[in-house]
Formats: sequence, C-alpha cells, structure tokens
Amino acid sequence: MNIVKFDPAFPMSSYRNVFDQFFNRGIANVFGADATISTPSVNVIETPADYQLEIAAPGLSKEHFEVQTDAGRLTVSAHRAQNEEKTEGNYKRREFNGTSFNRSFQLPEDVVTEQIAAAYNNGILMLTLPKKEEAKVSPARVIEIK
Repeated sequence: MNIVKFDPAFPMSSYRNVFDQFFNRGIANVFGADATISTPSVNVIETPADYQLEIAAPGLSKEHFEVQTDAGRLTVSAHRAQNEEKTEGNYKRREFNGTSFNRSFQLPEDVVTEQIAAAYNNGILMLTLPKKEEAKVSPARVIEIK
C-alpha cells in the first residue's frame, strides 16, 4: 500500500505525484542512479516571538551549510563533495554521492534580519527568525470587570 499526499486542488493526486517525482528527481533515478541535487523538506513554525524553520538535512555537518540574507530573502545552501578517497574494491553499485541544495525564502517584513540564528543538530538545521517588537502579539488575557 502506498501513502500519497492528498492535494484537494488536483483530485487525481496519485498520478500527479508520479509525474512530480519523475521531474523533480530526474531521469537518473529511473536508471538506478541517485540525484546529487535534492530539495530538503522544511517546516515553518510561527510563534508570537519568532518564526522557526526546520530544514531536514541529515548526513551533513554545520560546515557544509551557508545561510545568508539579501534584499529580503533568506537563502540556505549546502554542499558536500563526493567522497573519492576509497577507490579500491570491486564496487557493483556505489550510492554514496556528494549532495547539494539551495533553498530561498521571502522574509516577512516583521523579521529582524540582524538577529537570525542557526543551529544544526541531529540532521535538522534550525533557523530562528525573531520578530520586531511592534509585530509581536501580546498574549491573550482576561480583564476583570469591577
């Protein structure tokens, strides 16, 4: 049984998913090769104080990443070269490839770009984008009637 994401805008999402995978992953996967360029999954969380981006990028280290802002855009990229050290042996199939990706996000106007922080732990790159003070929502409170 295959689990397929439901897309209400396209009722035949299972067929669309097949085509999306073909074009997103490339023809190399059809013939058994791994694509060296991937697009990591991203979760975007909004809290009253900030936005948080969780980027799934297992197998990398913090040295592989570059995070930058420019003209209201946040760009996250990573590059890990293919390991060419082990050439001895009789490989029948070799799947340990280098990898790279590049994701860009339009920043909301209420983000303080100078205070963006990043941390990498257990295969997740976590970016914290703090909001400007005037944009922070005050928590709900009950007002006592006298």
